[in-house]
Amino acid sequence: MLNRISNRFHAWAKGWLVFVLMLLDMFFMGLVMPLVGGLMKSGTGLEQPLDLMFLATPDKMFAMIKRYGEFGRAFYRNVELTVDIIYPIIYTLTFGLLISWLFQRGFKSDSKMQRLNAVPVGAWFFDLLENLGIVTMLSMWPSQPAALAWLTTIVSTIKWIFAGASIVLIVIGLVMAARNGFRKRE
Repeated sequence: MLNRISNRFHAWAKGWLVFVLMLLDMFFMGLVMPLVGGLMKSGTGLEQPLDLMFLATPDKMFAMIKRYGEFGRAFYRNVELTVDIIYPIIYTLTFGLLISWLFQRGFKSDSKMQRLNAVPVGAWFFDLLENLGIVTMLSMWPSQPAALAWLTTIVSTIKWIFAGASIVLIVIGLVMAARNGFRKRE
């Protein structure tokens, strides 16, 4: 399955599409997500949502969920079920196609490195699992299932590892493609 995804990413890695996806990703990162964060902060007074925390303990997660209040929990749940479903699709496509485009120019077409363009799919998958955990905890409040909180922390950490690996691959791709003058390799 990952080979099929990798092959699709390579087939779709057209410069214009990568550019459009990068603009869409920047739109979400620079406008939509800060706007949603600002609305959440104004409604709850809290600095950050659970999905931006790294290695949070269940106690910290449930303390934040309590402080969100009824409005904040409902608002956050709606964000997780809408915007935070759409954005992971956008960043997965952006990173996957950008890595593909760069690696097509930085590595030979038969290089095993070409398959690493599927790494962003890991971030997407674990982001969705994280969202599921957060939505469940918000919906179950005032119940505080510690096992679910720990599981959500684990999948969140894995998400950030995959996201970080994707960024590293983009940097590697930039360096290698630049060494080849951004010409496509065969």
